[in-house]
Amino acid sequence: MNLVVVESPAKAKTINKYLGSGYKVLASFGHVRDLPAKDGSVLPDQDFEMLWEVDAASAKRVKDIADAVKTSDAVYLATDPDREGEAISWHVLDLLKKKKVIGAKPVKRVVFNAITKKAVLDAMAHPRDIDEPLVDAYLARRALDYLVGFNLSPVLWRKLPGARSAGRVQSVALRLVCDRESEIERFVSEEYWNISALLKTPRGDVFEARLASADGKRLAARAIGDGDRAGRLKDLLEGASYVVDSVEAKPTKRNPSPPFTTSTLQQAASSKLGFSASRTMQVAQKLYEGIDLGGETVGLITYMRTDGVQMAGEAIDAARRAIGHQFGERYVPEKPRFYATKAKNAQEAHEAIRPTDFTRTPEQMRRFLDGDMLKLYDLVWKRGIASQMASAELERTTVEITAKNGGETAGLRATGSVIRFDGFIAAYTDQKEDGDAPDEDDEDGRLPEINARESLGKEKVNATQHFTEPPPRYSEASLIKKMEELGIGRPSTYAATLATLRDREYVVIDKRKLIPEPKGRLVTAFLESFFTRYVEYDFTASLEEKLDQISAGDLNWKDVLREFWTNFFAQIEDTKELRVTNVLDALNEILAPLVFPKREDGSDPRICQVCGTGKLSLKLGKYGAFVGCSNYPDCNFTRQLSSDGNDAEAAASNEPQSLGRDPMTGEEITLRSGRFGPYVQRGDGKEAKRSSLPKGWTPATIDHEKAVALLSLPRDIGQHPETGKMISSGLGRYGPFLLHDGKYANLESIEDVFSVGLNRAVAVLADKAAGGGKGRGRTAAAALKELGNHPEGGAVTVRDGRYGPYVNWGKVNATLPKGKDPQAITLEEAIPLLAERAGKVSTKPAKAAPKAKAKAAAADGEADAAPAARRKAAAKPAGAKATAAKTAGAKAKPAAKAKKKDAS
Repeated sequence: MNLVVVESPAKAKTINKYLGSGYKVLASFGHVRDLPAKDGSVLPDQDFEMLWEVDAASAKRVKDIADAVKTSDAVYLATDPDREGEAISWHVLDLLKKKKVIGAKPVKRVVFNAITKKAVLDAMAHPRDIDEPLVDAYLARRALDYLVGFNLSPVLWRKLPGARSAGRVQSVALRLVCDRESEIERFVSEEYWNISALLKTPRGDVFEARLASADGKRLAARAIGDGDRAGRLKDLLEGASYVVDSVEAKPTKRNPSPPFTTSTLQQAASSKLGFSASRTMQVAQKLYEGIDLGGETVGLITYMRTDGVQMAGEAIDAARRAIGHQFGERYVPEKPRFYATKAKNAQEAHEAIRPTDFTRTPEQMRRFLDGDMLKLYDLVWKRGIASQMASAELERTTVEITAKNGGETAGLRATGSVIRFDGFIAAYTDQKEDGDAPDEDDEDGRLPEINARESLGKEKVNATQHFTEPPPRYSEASLIKKMEELGIGRPSTYAATLATLRDREYVVIDKRKLIPEPKGRLVTAFLESFFTRYVEYDFTASLEEKLDQISAGDLNWKDVLREFWTNFFAQIEDTKELRVTNVLDALNEILAPLVFPKREDGSDPRICQVCGTGKLSLKLGKYGAFVGCSNYPDCNFTRQLSSDGNDAEAAASNEPQSLGRDPMTGEEITLRSGRFGPYVQRGDGKEAKRSSLPKGWTPATIDHEKAVALLSLPRDIGQHPETGKMISSGLGRYGPFLLHDGKYANLESIEDVFSVGLNRAVAVLADKAAGGGKGRGRTAAAALKELGNHPEGGAVTVRDGRYGPYVNWGKVNATLPKGKDPQAITLEEAIPLLAERAGKVSTKPAKAAPKAKAKAAAADGEADAAPAARRKAAAKPAGAKATAAKTAGAKAKPAAKAKKKDAS
């Protein structure tokens, strides 16, 4: 009997079928150990010794693996084919050696890029040893991220209250978003005019031509900068005669793009499907690990964490055969296509993302896949097959026209293109994807028949005014593209990095655009001022290059750590002498457009408009930064920071804005701004009714109707049919809620507070009472599947929670293992999970959580760890969580030991 260790239980089941009865396949469930989320887990003074920890769940799995090793003839480590997968195999082997169960048994590493029978059997036939340089690169990355998180984040907490954390890659990604916002704020719009003429051929066909030259000079883009010149040129064309100088038709070709890499898949899924980066990776993981195709579980796509753009030779041959069958032989190019990546620091260690079998068309897979899986598979299949198809053949026509008016002349140009052969476009076209400029060919329409030297009639002349626009904010897709171009991060980190920025409330996503929150801009400004080197794009990219050199065996990983730590530690020590006034002076200067937006009357935006003599400046308080007057306490003016200059300006006046009168009391309702944000108020004095604006509502959107609705809360919905007691809805510290008989349940949105009816309210309260929710206001997740009754009584169900699917029995919730399909789990599999979870609900006194902030730093030290850390935090005893919630500083999310590899 041979033992095979993989990461995912879903893979274990499939691979066991492929290998047969001579093999036993066990899952490690991702990482089996990690650095404890506390200071001192990496010891620079002891040659960067790393102190690893195995949690209880992982210890049980390692024991199962060790027991299986004792009765095995050989051990095959078959974790994922990347740096993280290599590290998991190394961790497993190291633990097995410490348990002294390996002995003289052969231990081999096998990797496969797709979960198909052929790929797995080929890998088993060609084993190798663990790649030590690849493991060294993992250790270096893990240590670097840990050291940055645990040393830089505390500096932020001391010098910039309200900041959550900093990370090696996270902070640089945040800087990109903030720098783009600064570009937008500094942008000065410029006027320009476009002039065109609608012309008619002798055959009666009308087409448009644009002004291309005037006054004997070719016009550059946006060359006509004022209305006077535009008017003069329009007058010239109005009275001109038009003659065609030349008609030139040129054949052109468009070649297909290469198959997907991790980043290009995330970009395309964002622009075409509206998927976030994390959602894309979740769905891709399922397609990679395997789908049940009528009794046989098969991986539908190759490994989805890659920056390689090549396909294996057999895959190229299969794609060419499928092209001939699906589209015809004309669509098969004479020679196969080969691609080279353009991404900086690309390792190209693996294939591009492609279907494992091109004969499995999206239409054939429709009945086996849910909506999102089908959409993503369709995208991968089409891009993969298009990459090996013939070029599209187009004909681009350019018509040059002369306009004469007396002694003045001007030149016009009309362009058009026609697709003569669609080629790869028949399968997939990638122009106008998120973050890309539109393809100019797509802007050209088809021109009518036009002949050289013929005269044209004038139908109409148009002169349109335009203004230049600032660069667009980043979307998730365009930010990933920029990070890849700069060489920042790696395919496996992009989604987790973006998730961390959202979780830390450093950015908010509005209409798929990333907008930096004031908190995020403060952190970036602080790091740019006092840790410049560590948020520089080139420095971060060069560090990635060194990590790649380590993985290639060209650098010693501890030499890289020593070089980094010497300078970094010195910088940390220097900040101990940094005074808060130094910090505020730097932030006032860098963030002037945000903190002191220009006023409509042109007055100095730093002069307090309440007292008229004080100077406004950033202040740091318990809950973060705000703007205050230098004449405090004589002048009590304060206002919060706002990413919306209009809101900030409105607040700066400190004048309440009247919204009308309350229809019931007749009191005036006003919109005001306080230290903790905007709010509405009815009446005056200490007894005045007030309500903060809920999340997502801005002062600019508040009208009389909304203000009245907020001030009328709580809202009585109706009497509970069983208790006869009133159910009400309201807005509290933890968001919108329902209240009945002293018990709360959360509502999904503020709109629900005003619209929820009695029947739904009863259902939400019943669901909360069933035990599925945690905390004061969270409602229980709806059951996805009934598994049956527990041996000790009570129903066992599968539910989908905030951090993923889990099984529920009474008050016990157990997270499903990574990769486990919630629809596939059985009662027999669920009971051990519940038993293990129930054993952790200790009756011992709970410890407080004074180190909650330090744990947040650990999570942000390496973005990959964040989702796993949340799973870990969810497994802590309820008592400990309750205690931690009362502890000062416990607002930082518990983050911790990433025991499982992040699926996104």
